[in-house]
Amino acid sequence: MLRFIVTRLIAMVLTLWAVSFVAFAIIQLPPGDYLTTYVATLNSNGDRVDPAAIDALRRQYGFGEPYLVQYWKWISGILGRGDFGQSFEWKAPVTTLIWGRLGNSILVEGLAVIAMWTIALPIGIYVAVRKYSLGDYLATIGGFIGLAVPNFLMALLLMYLSYLWFGTTIGGLFSAEFENARWSLPRVMDFLSHAWAPVLVLATAGTAELIRILRANLLDELKKPYVVTARAKGLPEWKVILKYPVRVALNPLISTIGWLLPALVSSSVIVSVVLNLPTAGPLLLRSLTSQDMYLAGAIIMLLGVLTIVGTLISDLLLAWIDPRIRYGSK
Repeated sequence: MLRFIVTRLIAMVLTLWAVSFVAFAIIQLPPGDYLTTYVATLNSNGDRVDPAAIDALRRQYGFGEPYLVQYWKWISGILGRGDFGQSFEWKAPVTTLIWGRLGNSILVEGLAVIAMWTIALPIGIYVAVRKYSLGDYLATIGGFIGLAVPNFLMALLLMYLSYLWFGTTIGGLFSAEFENARWSLPRVMDFLSHAWAPVLVLATAGTAELIRILRANLLDELKKPYVVTARAKGLPEWKVILKYPVRVALNPLISTIGWLLPALVSSSVIVSVVLNLPTAGPLLLRSLTSQDMYLAGAIIMLLGVLTIVGTLISDLLLAWIDPRIRYGSK
């Protein structure tokens, strides 16, 4: 098991380096750079542009230098000083912009992941064991509705119903008086009173998908000879199902845990805009459209880190659930 973990950690470091290299390359693919866009905007507004000041900025940030030189300046600042660079548009260090929003993203989308698994796991097992029952049909209909309704439409519907029934808006993650306050019990309660809406919206489609996948996997496993053998030995039905086929049926789902959080961050951009959430998604969208390269690169790289860490967690869970994976590492 130790060799298995060490191998995965080495692979994580190499993958993270590759992600940083590719992320920096991707944000430089569009023609021009932030300063080019900035100068074009000033010219279109009729403002005077000082060429000397623009040249000074180009030298300061290394625009026009080879890609590897720019990449080395960026990655050495991160590794040496924890400095992700300067946001051109916000005129502030990237680190001061991303940590709060990334923390909000991880908190909201982490709660959505927990809600997805908490709801989907018992329902998926029930509908597989009670195939073609009333509960199975209701779960199927609910799953199709959850998959078919776009997240932004559900967010708009919740905002409308909240205002219609309770006279309150559910936008944002905090009330105005708790926006910049320190964490305390009243602030946690205020957060929960706002966070339920985005958590519900983000978890709906994922829950429906998990239920359908778990149902299909478990139905296949319930037909296998080892399940018949376990029943023939007189084991209680709940023990037969939970101890053997459910563990096997969960393998494909657990292997995708590492992709859930980055996928939720990227898919929640429109929901965050609709619900006015201070998360990383809208910040990434704005930085990409304005070619704010250091800010966009930092967010893309941190999403890569989340993917890699999530994949490690998936591998460890799979090794814990399925002994064949541990034996395969020897």
